[in-house]
Amino acid sequence: KMAGDSRFPDVDTDGSEKSEEMEIVVNVGGVRQVFYGDNLNQYPETRLAELVNCLSGGYDSIFSLCDDYDPGKREFYFDRDPDAFKCIIDVYYFGEIHMKKGICPICFKNEMEFWKVDLKFLDDCCKAHLSEKREELEEIARRVQLILDDLGVDASESRWKRCQKCIWKFLEKPESSYPARVIAVLSFLFILISSVVMCVGTIPDLQVVDAEGNRMEHPTLDSIETACIGWFTVEYVLRLISSPNKLHFALSFMNIVDVLAILPFYVSLTLTHLGAKLMELSNVQQAVQALRIMRIARIFKLARHSSGLQTLTYALKRSFKELGLLLMYLAVGIFVFSALGYTMEQSHPETLFKSIPQSFWWAIITMTTVGYGDIYPKTTLGKLNAAISFLCGVIAIALPIHPIINNFVRYYNKQRVLETAAKHELELMELNSAEGKAAGSRSELEDLSREGKEGPFYSSRIKVSHSDTFIHLLSEEKHYRTRLQSCK
Repeated sequence: KMAGDSRFPDVDTDGSEKSEEMEIVVNVGGVRQVFYGDNLNQYPETRLAELVNCLSGGYDSIFSLCDDYDPGKREFYFDRDPDAFKCIIDVYYFGEIHMKKGICPICFKNEMEFWKVDLKFLDDCCKAHLSEKREELEEIARRVQLILDDLGVDASESRWKRCQKCIWKFLEKPESSYPARVIAVLSFLFILISSVVMCVGTIPDLQVVDAEGNRMEHPTLDSIETACIGWFTVEYVLRLISSPNKLHFALSFMNIVDVLAILPFYVSLTLTHLGAKLMELSNVQQAVQALRIMRIARIFKLARHSSGLQTLTYALKRSFKELGLLLMYLAVGIFVFSALGYTMEQSHPETLFKSIPQSFWWAIITMTTVGYGDIYPKTTLGKLNAAISFLCGVIAIALPIHPIINNFVRYYNKQRVLETAAKHELELMELNSAEGKAAGSRSELEDLSREGKEGPFYSSRIKVSHSDTFIHLLSEEKHYRTRLQSCK
């Protein structure tokens, strides 16, 4: 360190030069910048402002703020990122900071903390990038922790807790084992079979007539339906029992869909056997038919086994604003063109536009380019209004589509990046574990060789050390610093 060199002149302590007029040179990663005290003292709590007043405190004060110092040039040296530093010094000239493209937001935040610049000076557009990066890191950490929890076994847990974890992994995480993948495929097939049976059961040629002359599903199809419902019921009950948070499990959207897919079967079964005693048979049959229609909810169970459907659902959630704009455009167009169509068609004696609310249907099918033809204009002005309405409908629908597609692609790519990052974190942890164990083995061998120990005991120690090298971090109690922790 330069502080220990006797050739350096003493630090100025006479205070003859005012800090506002002082000129200092800062060398950050080889990039030199000249600053004046009056600019730096605008923000006295920052590190650069403290440099102005640290000269009177001696070398201890100086080296507590910088990495090195040249007293002849009054040049402070910092081993930091020069690109980030060029952005941070904007606060002394413009009162705000903008982050350059290509700089990691988390690293830039760490640089701001080093230079003691408050995050409130970071512009809002850059804060959005920082918050997005934080969310990504939290998601990566959550995924890594879930994988570690699945791989780890806590000996202090009871046998029932360990059994719950095994059942939860078996039913909820198909990638955990080969039997779990088999169960996931079976569940997917049961959903498809149940949906096909529901559709095929409505074919008149495959239905049978009961004693009262009413058509009903074929008994074979009914038995297949019962078997599928039994599978769904057992699957739901096991997942509920093994769930770590039962309230969150019960209120989850996909689990509500599971209940809606199962419940109609048992309600209709109850009404069929007990409802006839409480109400008329015709009312019971109508209620059963209404409940059987609810079986279509089971098709949504496919989303549990399809990452594409899940991505589409999340993308639509992120696109509520664009979907709202689409509905607003269509609502305004429907109201305007239906009112115009009703007014223009009143002069025709055989008009099909009886009222403005009835014209809403015509405006909807025209603007969406469906055009059933049940209602159509007959006057020249009405046809001109129809032409303008479907042209405006095409434009109104096309405008928000591109942002919605972009949201889907962005979210899909983000999920793939997060999955890859989580895998890389686990690989890095295993690598750190192997390096740490190898270093420990080498030091142990060196100690033994220095002691000059030989014989069977020495040979056995070598074998143990060599085998310990291949123990992965995931099964050890030691924790090594990863890229994720360093970035945080």
